[in-house]
Amino acid sequence: MSIWLILAAAASSFVLGFLWYAPFGFLKPWLRENGLPEDFDAGHPARVFGISFIFALLAAGAYAHLVGFSDDIGASALEGAAVGAGFAATSFGINYQFAGRSMKLWLIDGGYHTVQFALFGAIFAAFH
Repeated sequence: MSIWLILAAAASSFVLGFLWYAPFGFLKPWLRENGLPEDFDAGHPARVFGISFIFALLAAGAYAHLVGFSDDIGASALEGAAVGAGFAATSFGINYQFAGRSMKLWLIDGGYHTVQFALFGAIFAAFH
């Protein structure tokens, strides 16, 4: 298990998040579905990004440990998508049902994590 690949995978979460939750992406519907104003502030960026990076590192490390590395980028990306959809997105789905959150919000957040793990798989296959 290469710490550099795990760091790269965790960093890819931020690139994806920047695109996914950007104003040209899903930011406005995400805010709306959460009942938040357009000028919502999640707190100090260093705290928010720091804690988020720790979670991304933990997710990438766990994925690398449990799934391992492969040479097939396509198969690894599909495997990652299956992990993201089958574990992360479904876990969100359970919580969102009990919290009364919308299917649209689940699609946005669950979709992000599905793509996040697909990226993990592709990065691990491409660079191991």
